[in-house]
Amino acid sequence: MNHQYDALWLSVSPQLQRFDQRLSQRLIKATTVRQWNYRQTADEPCCLETCLILLHDYLKQHSRPIHILGHGMSGIVGLLYARRHPERVASLTLLSVGANPTVSWHSHYYALRNLLPCKRSMVLVQVARLLCGPYCPSVLKTVAGMLEKDLDECLALHSLASRTAIQPDSIKPPLLVCQGKLDVILDPNTQLRWDQYLKDGDRFWQCPEGRHFFHYEYPQMVADEIIAYWETVFEYAPLMAQAA
Repeated sequence: MNHQYDALWLSVSPQLQRFDQRLSQRLIKATTVRQWNYRQTADEPCCLETCLILLHDYLKQHSRPIHILGHGMSGIVGLLYARRHPERVASLTLLSVGANPTVSWHSHYYALRNLLPCKRSMVLVQVARLLCGPYCPSVLKTVAGMLEKDLDECLALHSLASRTAIQPDSIKPPLLVCQGKLDVILDPNTQLRWDQYLKDGDRFWQCPEGRHFFHYEYPQMVADEIIAYWETVFEYAPLMAQAA
């Protein structure tokens, strides 16, 4: 049976937002999906705390828990929020987020910057190739430009000067973790670490041919998995209430 779900797509990386659009369009066909955007100004410090406070101010307006989704850095924000305010979260869906949230394309970029004695633009093209696979040079150059703007303008855990540490941990709300099987940023060993933090009712799913932006490559497959999980959460919630 199909149900209508209140869902919120988090977007704290506007430069990479186009990778989310195909999936969000398919989810909107099945249920209600709102989008929450966070954008920093050039003079604003990169601060996770400010982002989390603003997200909480928004979600306090809702009378019941909501399903939260996010890819990459946006998913990390959702994860931190679910740890802090589990009562506000009906479920959390993470796309391309590792059990150790500090492992990301940003951390790979800064590692490569330290290893490769070349221009920033060349390092970013290499990161784009890792994220997307063997596309033609013009496509990789376009993606590299998007990554460059994301580094300069958007919320991030790391910089050349410092690294943010976040301890891996489980969360109370139901959790769906989706990752691309061919993602070289979150390699198989990194993905297996989720086994330590998944509880009963949580699910880990791999997109068979997907890379880091697997939800852009296979939006319908990913949408089907998410909706199916929400159905499971809906059926499971009355049983949890009775047990409580």
